[in-house]
Amino acid sequence: MTKNRLEAFSDGVIAIIITIMVLELRVPRGSDLAALRPLVPVFFSYVLSFIFLGIYWSNHHHLLHAVEHVDGRILWANLHLLFWLSLIPFVTAWMGESHFAPRPVALYGMGMLFAAIAYFILVRALLSHHGPNSVLATALGGDFKGKVSMVIYLVAIPLAFVSPWIANGLYVLVALLWLVPDRRIERVLAKLGE
Repeated sequence: MTKNRLEAFSDGVIAIIITIMVLELRVPRGSDLAALRPLVPVFFSYVLSFIFLGIYWSNHHHLLHAVEHVDGRILWANLHLLFWLSLIPFVTAWMGESHFAPRPVALYGMGMLFAAIAYFILVRALLSHHGPNSVLATALGGDFKGKVSMVIYLVAIPLAFVSPWIANGLYVLVALLWLVPDRRIERVLAKLGE
């Protein structure tokens, strides 16, 4: 099976998720700048989630660029990832609307953790399908950032009940960690002349 349909479907789902998130942003009630103040948490949540979705979209694109074909197991692993990503609008809205109450902040972290686990599973399915000597295996190496991200989420989730601000700071840390583009796959493909 070719990878093109998988990539096109995933791109479409992520675009819809972003559209749903932006539709959740409400117009302020009033025309002065003070009317924007209650929307600051909602906007922060939106920006953070938009960045995370952009990171997933970009890395998913690079990941599929390094593979030749997919099988049924990979399709299901990809759907598993898309399931967790599809919940981002819900946890984003709840976290923003609650002005960063502990439970919504913890649930946001759980959503991010499960998306990271699902991405890890997708990567493992692709590596299993293409083998240890594949372009993908060479490019990914030990995947330090992926593993560290999951550990940070595991720390942030219970911290949300102590200080939602610290938990949010850790979520921002993960985003910053990934915002620097992951060029491992690009470098390997460039060496191979693809």
